[in-house]
Amino acid sequence: MSGSPVKWLRGRFASKDTEPTALRTDREVQAAYDLYGGELFGFAFKALDDRQLAEDVVQETFVRAWKSPRGYDPSQGSMRTWLFAIARNAVVDAIRRRKVREGTGFSSWDAVSESSSAFDPVDQLLERIQLGEALERLSPQHREAVVEVYFGGRTCAELGEELGVPASTMRSRLYYGVRSLRLILEENGWLAP
Repeated sequence: MSGSPVKWLRGRFASKDTEPTALRTDREVQAAYDLYGGELFGFAFKALDDRQLAEDVVQETFVRAWKSPRGYDPSQGSMRTWLFAIARNAVVDAIRRRKVREGTGFSSWDAVSESSSAFDPVDQLLERIQLGEALERLSPQHREAVVEVYFGGRTCAELGEELGVPASTMRSRLYYGVRSLRLILEENGWLAP
């Protein structure tokens, strides 16, 4: 196959019939690295504030992805989301190793928790990615209602008037949109039932 790995991967992902189920080959790993490596590095660097550790985390992310070919399920989210979840775990591991190396040890240092303020930006980024992917799975009408009301600060009456739809219809679209969004997030394990 000629051309850049990125073009090849984008072409391969263009059709649901050819979307890969994992990073099985060197070419797939290289293409995914070309697409997401920079973003993953920025993500890791922001959490760790250490260039070398961030590079190690990106490398570890792709090694883990390559070693766990069954870990990626396209029906659960994009490859990007999967790689960011792996990267987050690798960041947690790197912080734990750094704390042990610094002599802090686990006796005087509570293991990195989900609520750690060091992970607030990291968790927020993952949540935005997950929410964006969940919103993409809504119907256009439901997505528009949810985005405009919850993120745009508009009322159902305002949105309905703009679209020429009764406010009651907009409230219904909003209700079913939020319900569908919650189900999508729960099905993917991104929200506790």
